[in-house]
Amino acid sequence: MEQHFLSVEEFNEQLKQWHGQTVKITKHEMDDLDKTLLNLNTISYSTDAGTIDDYKSMHTLNLNGDGKIETTANQFEPLPSALYEIPLEDTSLYEFDGTRFIVSTDRAVYKIELT
Repeated sequence: MEQHFLSVEEFNEQLKQWHGQTVKITKHEMDDLDKTLLNLNTISYSTDAGTIDDYKSMHTLNLNGDGKIETTANQFEPLPSALYEIPLEDTSLYEFDGTRFIVSTDRAVYKIELT
C-alpha cells in the first residue's frame, strides 16, 4: 500500500471518520512497545502554552473512549481513564497508508488502525 504524508488538518479529518469504531494504538518509544485497544468516541486537541520542559508537549491529540492496554501477551487491563493522549510537536509527521495512521514525534512512533 502506498504511504503518504498528511497535513495535521488532513490527518484530523480522516481520523474523525473512525469515530465510533474500535482502534488499536501501538506506541513504540525507545525499547518499549505498548498496545492499546480503544472504542473511539471523540477526537480533540489541547494546547498547553505554559510548557517549560521538554517532557510535556505544547499540543496533545486526545483520543477519548473506553479502552484497555496490553499488559502481557494477549492479556489486557482497563485504561485508568477514558482518554489516550498523544503528545504532538510542530515537527510531528502524519502518514496514512490506506489502513493505518502513523504519527511520528521526536519521542515515539504511534500507529493507529482499525481492529
